Formats: sequence, structure tokens, C-alpha cells
Amino acid sequence: MSDKPAGAEKKLAAGICGILLGALGIHKFILGYTTEGIIMLVASLVLGFFTCGAGAAVVGIIGLIEGIIYLTKSDEDFARIYVQGKKAWF
Repeated sequence: MSDKPAGAEKKLAAGICGILLGALGIHKFILGYTTEGIIMLVASLVLGFFTCGAGAAVVGIIGLIEGIIYLTKSDEDFARIYVQGKKAWF
């Protein structure tokens, strides 16, 4: 039996999706943050359209930073902060 805390299994998927697909907010959906995921997706599409992609790049950088933060946390810290504590941003 695994001794990982509940929710820690989402860490790897959320971290990788944050790094690779951060601008689309996929990592937020994985963690159950639907509102925040929609905000990132819409911001990326709208800002990307009106700024020829520069706005989407900014949203992507936010996703990249969040993905790195997720992967550098211990399983216990990740579960406590992002799954149990529901900290949606950074």
C-alpha cells in the first residue's frame, strides 16, 4: 500500500501539464480548480488574439512557474497546500 498523502498522485500530472500546457490551464483542471482553469484558458485565448500571442506567452509563463513549484514540493506539502488547502494560485 502506498504511503503517499491523498491527492499527491496529482502532483506529477499537474506539474508536467503546467510546464507543457500552462497557457491552457490544464494543470488547474487536474487539481479541480475549474474557475481558475477557465480564467487561464480564456485569458490565454483573448490576450493571445489581441496581442499576437504575447499575452498568451505571459499566461504560459505563469503556468510554467506553477508547474515547477508543484514538482519541487514534497508529496506531503503538495497535498497539504494544493489539495487540502485549495491554494489556487502560486
